[in-house]
This record gives sequence, structure tokens and C-alpha cells, in this order.
Amino acid sequence: MQIQSFKDFPLTVEILRSIEELGFESLFPIQAQAIMPLLEGKDVIGQAQTGTGKTAAFGVPMVQRLNREIRGVQGLILVPTRELAVQVAEHMACFAKYARLKVLAVYGGESINKQIHSLASGVHIVVGTPGRLIDLMERRVLNLSSVRIVVLDEADRMLDMGFIEDIELILSKIPSDRQTSLWSATIDQSVMKVCNKYMKNPQKILVSKDEIALTQMKQFYTVVNQHGKFEVLCTILHSDQVDKAIIFCRTRREASRLADQLYRKGCRVEALHAGFTQAQRDRAINDFRSDRLNLLVATDVAARGLDIQGITHIINYDVPMDALVYFHRIGRTARKGEEGTAITLVSYGEMSDFNNIKALTKTKIQEIKSATAEDDSPIKSFF
Repeated sequence: MQIQSFKDFPLTVEILRSIEELGFESLFPIQAQAIMPLLEGKDVIGQAQTGTGKTAAFGVPMVQRLNREIRGVQGLILVPTRELAVQVAEHMACFAKYARLKVLAVYGGESINKQIHSLASGVHIVVGTPGRLIDLMERRVLNLSSVRIVVLDEADRMLDMGFIEDIELILSKIPSDRQTSLWSATIDQSVMKVCNKYMKNPQKILVSKDEIALTQMKQFYTVVNQHGKFEVLCTILHSDQVDKAIIFCRTRREASRLADQLYRKGCRVEALHAGFTQAQRDRAINDFRSDRLNLLVATDVAARGLDIQGITHIINYDVPMDALVYFHRIGRTARKGEEGTAITLVSYGEMSDFNNIKALTKTKIQEIKSATAEDDSPIKSFF
């Protein structure tokens, strides 16, 4: 039978009710391919970016396969950041709403006592960052002996952040007959090493590198003099359709400087980078999410895991040195089937890095001629 919607899967009435309430209709490719193997208990390696529906791809089968009558943690989802822990837990709680499974996010930067209290009252699914999970395990308040299903989300990001030893310690405390799925935007040697060590005959659901760029994304670039970038950026922002944008910079210093320049121009803008405290980062993200800000100037700390609706534009003020980072950045828009626009400002010294990006995708990145804010901008006609 051709799988076309969630109704074609053997799911309970309670889960289908949750999915219908969320407004999910057609399946994303990763969902159509991954849900059935996961429902059958198989291990799965999924290559997918955030925003392509992967949370439902691993979340719905997990909710279907867990038993609410069993007290104790049965599902564990490891994620790299606090922001992603909160988002994934919110989605899981939606899927589990009528199945009456309890979901808890655990992460650093928030009272551990509150999380300990929640665990003590009974939780079926825990979504957490490796450091806080280990802290709770060492305090003997998180017992993983009844875990049946493990998800490693954004595995490449966790490995980049140096979490491999933490991940290995956590997995060593979980029964070996568990089901494991691993999700990653890129499947490189370090990710495959984890797969080979901890997974049993996994089914691979991979997209080729040249399919990474989302087809509903309109992509443009303009070649500019490095010293003229700010003027060109202002021209782009004068376009009426730039309602909500993330502007990516390569360094913290550049992000802060650019945010200050835009603020002086009257923009509702904030910087976001790893030099901020967690509280500052949370405030910036919340202000952006609630439309108190319409511009966020970020380093690549924000390129993954952020799930914010209504982002119309991604502007690459600096070309990323790693070509794959480009696709992580532009994945912040054109989410869940919506359209989005990505614009990259390419200085002459960045042409080599940008050509590497173009070589990775079949989707067209169209050149537009740059213009200054005082000109009758040809850029406007593209939006």
C-alpha cells in the first residue's frame, strides 16, 4: 500500500487525534520512509535537517510503542542544546497528548531540583542534553534501566560539541536490546562510527548532498565589495517583504557590531552568539519568536535547532567557510512547506567558499546585481 498520510500507518486513535489536531496532513519524505521501520522496532539512521519533519518521524513511533502503564523512563531523546530540548519536548508532548504519556525536558541552566521533582512524579519520555542527563544519573534520580527506545538527534552537532564520551556513558546504562535511531544533517565518518558501535543492522534513510537545499527556498546571491556589505544589506531590508529575518555572521564580534549598526538605523534587532549568557540568549530568541524583534544577527550557534515560525528571509552577511553550514543556515526558513528566501552577500575574497556551496546543490542560486540604499534597487523586484 502506498503510504500517503499518517492515517496509512497502524497508529492508535489517540495518536491520530493528536496528529489531526496539529494540522498534519501530507507526509514529509523522511516521515514516509522512517515511520514504518521504527514502528516495526528497527534501528534507523536518518539524514535530515531540522524543519523537515524529523521530530514527528521519530516521535510518533516512540509514542505508539511505549506503554503508559509502565512507570519509569521508557523513551530517551538526546539533543545538543537547551533550545532543542525544549522544542523537541514540546512536540513530543503534543504527539503524546491523548496517549497520556508524560514528557520531560532536562537541561543545564535551569533548577535541577525542579527536574528531580518531575522525574520523581513519573515520566515516560525524557528529552535532554548529555551533561544534565549524566548529572541526574549520578544523583541516582534518573534510572535508564527501563528505556526501550533511544533517539540521538542532531548527532553531528553533538559530536562537534565534544559529547561523544557523555553519549557513550549514557548508552552504556541502557539495556542493549533497545531500539536506537540516529538523526543527523550530515553523515560523516564520526557519525558512522557511533552508528556502527551502537546500532543493530540499521535501515539508512539518506538524502544525497545535492538534495539538501529545500526546493521551496528561493536562493539569491550578490557579489559585493567587502566594505559595501552594510549598504547592500540596508537596501535588502528596505524591501517590504523582509518581515522576519536571521542575518548570519562568521564571528561574535561581527554579529555584535552589525546588530549595533542596524539598531542605530532604527531596526528592531538583537545579536545572538555563544558569548551571551543563557538568559540573554533565551531573551533574544523569545523576543524574536514573539515578534518584538524582526531581525536576529547570529553566528552559527543559531544555525541549528531553532524552530521559529514565520521567518521570511535568511541573509548570509558572511559566506560560511564550511559549505554544509550554508544549508543548515537556510534551513531556518522555508519550514514545514512554507516558502522562504535566502540571500548571500559574497565579497570577492569569499568566491571560492561560495563556489563550494554551489557545487553541493542542484537547486539554482540566482545572481542579482547589488545596489545601494539610495538607488532604485533592482533587488526589490525579486521579492
